[in-house]
Amino acid sequence: MPNYLIAFNDEWVPDQTPEQLRAKGAASRAVLEEMKDAGVFLYSDGGIDASTAICSVVNDGGQPVFSDGPYVETKEHLGGFAAITAPDDEAARYWAGRLATCLDWPQEVHRFPSAWTR
Repeated sequence: MPNYLIAFNDEWVPDQTPEQLRAKGAASRAVLEEMKDAGVFLYSDGGIDASTAICSVVNDGGQPVFSDGPYVETKEHLGGFAAITAPDDEAARYWAGRLATCLDWPQEVHRFPSAWTR
């Protein structure tokens, strides 16, 4: 089965109160449990934004050069994601729809190239 990444950018999330975030966290954890029960769940994490970056790395003559900053300037930061394995694109779309609905913010679905899946 192909593997998929369902992700959202931190910038897509409107301001939330702590209570709203707790409620949405509980709702999304329920969807992740459904994914586990369905046998599609691989991994998930969230709460990622510019403040969680620990380093950047570039190639310099075949050697990695690590830096604590400045980071590459970007307007978007990954906010959270779920990696799933699903039988087809429609199944991946279903799970992304479940997350988009319970969180009330957009999700993107990416299919990993089949040559990379095991």
